[in-house]
Amino acid sequence: MSEYTISKVYPSDKRGNSQVEKLLLSEGIRRDKNLDYTCAVYDDDYNVIATGSCFGNTLRCMAVSRQHQGEGLMNEVVSHLVQHEYERGVNHLFLYTKCNSAKFFGDLGFYEIVRIADQVVFMENRRTGFSDYLSELSKTKREGKNIAALVLNANPFTLGHQFLVEKASSENDVLHVFIVSEDASLVPFEVRKRLVIAGTSHLGNIIYHDTGPYIISSATFPSYFQKDDEAVIESHANLDLEVFVKIAETLGINARYVGEEPKSLVTGIYNRIMSEKLPEHGVKCVIVPRKTEGGKVISASDVRQAVKEGRLEEIRGLVPESTYEFFAGSEAERVIAKIRGTENVIHY
Repeated sequence: MSEYTISKVYPSDKRGNSQVEKLLLSEGIRRDKNLDYTCAVYDDDYNVIATGSCFGNTLRCMAVSRQHQGEGLMNEVVSHLVQHEYERGVNHLFLYTKCNSAKFFGDLGFYEIVRIADQVVFMENRRTGFSDYLSELSKTKREGKNIAALVLNANPFTLGHQFLVEKASSENDVLHVFIVSEDASLVPFEVRKRLVIAGTSHLGNIIYHDTGPYIISSATFPSYFQKDDEAVIESHANLDLEVFVKIAETLGINARYVGEEPKSLVTGIYNRIMSEKLPEHGVKCVIVPRKTEGGKVISASDVRQAVKEGRLEEIRGLVPESTYEFFAGSEAERVIAKIRGTENVIHY
């Protein structure tokens, strides 16, 4: 490494970014759209010969030029990224890698959480991170014949979400509601969680959980070594499934409820995979038809669009009173500004 240098690649560095992209492509990696820091190793002629990036608490898009493999450059990249994250106060780190690279990252202090054969391995830098998460969950275990779960992003919480929770609650002895705690949504986690709890407070058999870093949204699942968008969705669904099965075993969950969304490519693929594979693990997949209003399916996307366009009164028929009161109050000003400043608030 003595003849090489490693440094940050700034967004304004057109040459550096072009070389990073070219290197990634040569290694069969598409540059992820979700990156907040990129570094590169440069040779004496200032050519990029290795690179790596971060997004939040994950390491991504790491590659070494074939001409320089075996020189320990990936170790340098990972060490640099880990140091960068530590300096930001982020100590619990994750990465996704191809299956044939998992052992290499294991030697660098990362531990496997779950893997999808021939696709992706999900790893973290804590030996007992996931097992500790499951151990904490086990403290909330309740006995019952029918134990169900559902995962909500609730961006924001609508009458459609409420309908789904009410149905699951009425059909089971215990319902575990997992709220996606990753802050990748227009409505921040703290608000989403509060609105979910407020909108379901009339139900007496719910146990609420933060998903933590183990159940992630499709918005930030890495796409960089998948061949196309459908492959990305399938990988995400399968990975989520493997994590969820371990959660289900811990809590005795025997049913997972999901909302139907015929127009959504993501949800359609996700629900198909859930329906096929959850029963193999003793978990029933219950797909619930979406609640409608005026003949139209209630969608969080439509709520965000109405908020974006200043049509606040129109969301009254789409959300619980607690959600409407939030958006009508002064506390929502920052959230509304963020929604209005986002070009596209409709998610496929």
